[in-house]
Amino acid sequence: MRKYTNFYLDGQWVEPTNRSTTDVINPATEQVVGQISMGTAADVDTAVKAAQTAFKTFSQTSRQERLELLKAIAAEYKKKSSEIAAAITAEMGAPKWLSESNQAASGYLHFKSAIDILEDFEFEFKQDTAMIHKEPIGVCGFITPWNWPVNQIGCKLAPALATGCTVVWKPSEEAPFSAYLLMQVLHDAGVPKGVVNMINGDGPVVGSAISSHPDIQMVSFTGSTNAGIAVAKDAAPSIKRVTQELGGKSANIILADLSTEAFAKAVAGGVKTMCVNSGQNCNAPSRMFIPQDRLAEAEAVVKTAMEKLTVGDPQAENTFLGPVVSKQQWQRIQDLIQQGIDEGAQVLTGGLGKPAQLDTGYYVQPTAFTQVKNDMQIAQREIFGPVLCLLPYDTEEQAIQMANANDYGLSGYVSGANPDAVNRVANQLRAGMIHLNGAQMDRTAPFGGYKHSGNGRERGAQGFEEFLETKALLGVAQ
Repeated sequence: MRKYTNFYLDGQWVEPTNRSTTDVINPATEQVVGQISMGTAADVDTAVKAAQTAFKTFSQTSRQERLELLKAIAAEYKKKSSEIAAAITAEMGAPKWLSESNQAASGYLHFKSAIDILEDFEFEFKQDTAMIHKEPIGVCGFITPWNWPVNQIGCKLAPALATGCTVVWKPSEEAPFSAYLLMQVLHDAGVPKGVVNMINGDGPVVGSAISSHPDIQMVSFTGSTNAGIAVAKDAAPSIKRVTQELGGKSANIILADLSTEAFAKAVAGGVKTMCVNSGQNCNAPSRMFIPQDRLAEAEAVVKTAMEKLTVGDPQAENTFLGPVVSKQQWQRIQDLIQQGIDEGAQVLTGGLGKPAQLDTGYYVQPTAFTQVKNDMQIAQREIFGPVLCLLPYDTEEQAIQMANANDYGLSGYVSGANPDAVNRVANQLRAGMIHLNGAQMDRTAPFGGYKHSGNGRERGAQGFEEFLETKALLGVAQ
């Protein structure tokens, strides 16, 4: 049993003001595997004061000093990477292979990327007669989710430190183990006291205290669209900068010109990308648009591909999908599958209930619906589980129109034989990142969404800009 009941404030582990605790459940066993304390607004105040004090000196550090700090963090992170991976499997159920190769590895890659960008980033340049200075924005509040716990803090924390900002951070109360290990990494790497402060708690109390705090200059939030709206409302009175990476319902358009072999590869690849991490990805390609005259062909591929995916114990070597994160999340997915059935969509494979022989754990059957209409709730709402919708289309223009007829706009996917057609379709999708012909994630490319999927960008040089203010110096000092 892990007992992580202290918070990291002003360079040390301290007791919270309130001794209230909450249990952490392993979603594969449904057993309590840890306890954390639940913070209060008073804890947030303490963290903000520490971050304010630290900002006075940390904001004045040189590029070289910050490079050395990031390199030290990356080195310490590598030492703890396997321990972080094990924690992620225990707290949110990611299969062991995924926790090691992607989940834990992503944290290191964000620090490495920040080092590479910081080497050449322009903080000062001349523009006509003015000198432009890029300066750290100040104290930053971070609220991060459970589905990719170290990835989502890494892509915020690394650029914040690289640009000279200080941080108050609330990780998810459902996946707090990896956050504690990351804070220990930062401590061991020599991050100056007060530069990064971590408080556990829930959104309505600690999250709201962070987003509304008048002495926090920017808040970066990753989570649901509804929670993002609450963050923006809390932040509005203090006119702080808000960046948000929210929900998604990404379109995957399979064009008609693919050969039989390439078509099958694109469809099967879309299934696998949809189902990785048990479908708990904001950029999951959950809407697959298929030419009407090739729908039966796609259905056969989808059914075979889904039924080959192994669901089970996340510690097992052959498991592709572990459980979803919680009982609440499991029930929400079941309710949406039932809604799809009620709306008249056809279950191609999977469906309600747990997979056979998996009575314990929050396991979901990989499920595909076919004959889905674009106005059905299962085609419009983010399900956040391994549930795929197949939507037939007649023309390229219709596919684009249906893909864009959704509140979300985080990612999109396009596969086709003709590069001109692929690019033409991609350029008309209203989404922040488009994957062409099965391209994988690039951690240096800017990541963020249109519409209800959020605002601002993370990763790459564009991610640095979110943490900087722009100052113009006019004239010459006499």
